[in-house]
Amino acid sequence: MNIHDTRTYAAVIGLAVLGAVAVPAISTVSAGGAVHARAGVGNVAGDRIGFAKFTEDGTGGIHVNVKVSGLSPGLHGIHIHGVGSCVTGASPAFTSAGSHHNPEGVLHGAHAGDLPNLVVDAEGRGTLNAHLAQFTLSAGPTTLLDNNGSAVVVHAAQDDYVTDPTGNSGGRIACGVITSG
Repeated sequence: MNIHDTRTYAAVIGLAVLGAVAVPAISTVSAGGAVHARAGVGNVAGDRIGFAKFTEDGTGGIHVNVKVSGLSPGLHGIHIHGVGSCVTGASPAFTSAGSHHNPEGVLHGAHAGDLPNLVVDAEGRGTLNAHLAQFTLSAGPTTLLDNNGSAVVVHAAQDDYVTDPTGNSGGRIACGVITSG
């Protein structure tokens, strides 16, 4: 561990001792220059039902890979929310994740937090593979890894990409805090 890592580790431990709930993520850069992040996705019962992986390539594009199970068949809205928190005890569930990641303040239609709808098959298995450019993992105004973090949230219904603020996608049924690595 180098001195920078040691100071960061000490700062994180210090914040944890003070009871801080949001700890800024530190980007993990691979040898090829890609930046990675991930989230374990859980349902309202607290069961882990899948994962989301994010990779920022050298051009600044983001590759998103989501796999989940145990959901109702059909299309489900899936969004990046602006706070890295997935509290299940709140009613409605996962409101701790805040509103959609929308650093540019888009008022109507698709914005930075929108992902393509998640397709769930008859067995309840959902997958999403997409290449996006509306947010980053590296530092900057659209990063998901800012001081309060971000979460990936799956909704009960499909996103219509028109209705504000959630695309008429229904309740939050699954959530995962996005972390670096």
